[in-house]
Amino acid sequence: MRGTWLAASLAFTAGLLILIALPRFVTDYTVSLLISILSYVVLASAWALFSGSTRYISLATAAFFGVGAYLVAIFGADHSFPLVLGLAALVGFLIAFAVGLSTLRLTGVYFVIFTFGLSELIRQVTIWWEINRTKTLGRHVFVDVQSHGIYYYLLGLAILTLAAGFLIQRSRLGVALRAIGEDETVANHLGINTTIIKVTVFAMSAVFMSLTGAIMAPRWSYLDPNIAFNPLVSFLVVIMALLGGAGSLYGPLLGAVPLVLLFEFLSARFPYHSSIVLGLCFLVIVYYLPFGVVGALRSAETRVRGWLR
Repeated sequence: MRGTWLAASLAFTAGLLILIALPRFVTDYTVSLLISILSYVVLASAWALFSGSTRYISLATAAFFGVGAYLVAIFGADHSFPLVLGLAALVGFLIAFAVGLSTLRLTGVYFVIFTFGLSELIRQVTIWWEINRTKTLGRHVFVDVQSHGIYYYLLGLAILTLAAGFLIQRSRLGVALRAIGEDETVANHLGINTTIIKVTVFAMSAVFMSLTGAIMAPRWSYLDPNIAFNPLVSFLVVIMALLGGAGSLYGPLLGAVPLVLLFEFLSARFPYHSSIVLGLCFLVIVYYLPFGVVGALRSAETRVRGWLR
């Protein structure tokens, strides 16, 4: 066991050192691609913190991502970037906590529809506010953070997200979340306060999503509600998490990397048909990989061990 932990620690340290040094030796395009990968790694991992164990399919990612991005557009010019990041984390947490208290009693398709509607509601309210109050439909982003800075912010956030997932999975909170995912009625009868646990973890995942949006905001010199609250973000995150295996710590990572590369290729080669291909990918994943890549690997490992016996 010690040997395994030591090897894993050395591999993690080596990988982290490579990721820290990598931007110094690659082109600006590669850094931009790495930023996209890291952003979706954080979003998919944050989504899996709540949805992976509870099996509540949330489509609210774009809402929290957009809130973080828009706060940077509003306050970034007059306040320090770390302060605005803290504000984005706080606002994302408060919105998710308030929404969760009133909606996490919903289950199944009702919860899916509500979370999608939440993103659309926030987008429409933002559009109304901009048109009727500020008399414009967008904002310029005046934040002095370059691509390398965005990369390192996202790398740190990715590590924090994975660390949070690691700690939750090995805590009583993780056990409670898995119990909710298996049978919420039974979890209630066992004395688990399912409402508080669901709301707390939902709000925690929203913090990482809001921070991702805030960190990504400087990539755009101009930001409007349709960019910030793009519903495609919510669907991509679900596909990535399901592809890798939402119930595993590293599953979202395994799903985010290949799908970001695929999306980049499709956007460049087939800009008008990329959404169709992504839709087909989603159907294939749900039908052939219901438990993701991690689940398929575990199943294959079990069969191999059975044959060896």
